[in-house]
Amino acid sequence: MASERPSGDFGSKLRAARERRGISLRQIANATKIAVAVLEALERNDISRLPGGIFGRAFVRSYAVEVGLDPEDTIRDFMAQFPHDSVTVGHPTTEQIEDHDSLESDRRTASTFLRLIAVSLPIAAIVIYLGASGRLSPRRHAPETAPLAEAAAPTPAPTPEAATPAPPTPAPAIDAPAPTQLTVALAATGPCWLSVIVDGQRRVERTFAAGEQQTLEVRRELVLTAGDASAITWTINGADAKPLGHAGEKVTARVSLANFKTFLPAR
Repeated sequence: MASERPSGDFGSKLRAARERRGISLRQIANATKIAVAVLEALERNDISRLPGGIFGRAFVRSYAVEVGLDPEDTIRDFMAQFPHDSVTVGHPTTEQIEDHDSLESDRRTASTFLRLIAVSLPIAAIVIYLGASGRLSPRRHAPETAPLAEAAAPTPAPTPEAATPAPPTPAPAIDAPAPTQLTVALAATGPCWLSVIVDGQRRVERTFAAGEQQTLEVRRELVLTAGDASAITWTINGADAKPLGHAGEKVTARVSLANFKTFLPAR
């Protein structure tokens, strides 16, 4: 566990650099938009509070810049002390996510199959009953209806010249199928703190520099919070989305499969 690592080493180096600069954790938190509790844990060598992978290393990079350390050297020191935890902490593995999605898909398929059986059985019984009644009825009334059929005068068929062609039936309009997932692409036009939660999992919580981009796949819902609404442009399934807000405005947008069209310009 990360909390069982001996203190000193990496966290002590960060704390010493901060104290040399004479700045507090609150000042670093205000500059980087990283919670004070996360910064305290980093100085204690407890990285269980960090997000995994490149996001955890981004936190370390932001801290290093604020206290005057070389970001690349600091990242290498971080990876050397936490070679495994710095990649996996804070995030479920891909195998766990895939197993969960597979189980949910199997459950939905089984539920749909049972509902179809429940609806089909009464319909099948009615069809069989009506079919059996239809076969018995002609046999019972055949002697009475046969003479009438013979006496009926045949109706002459219209000549080809007199036949009027029926107007073509217009084809019904076909609605485009609803998407099963969304692809949301974010791009920073200036420094901006972002927090993004995708399908209940936090995927982003850091400060974006101008020019940085992030693409996310959404199956159910995306919750996007931007510290400066005018510094972020975004697209949904390749289409340009509406601006998030005005300069300096902090906004939160909830985008789902049901409401994503409300974030696109009217056509």
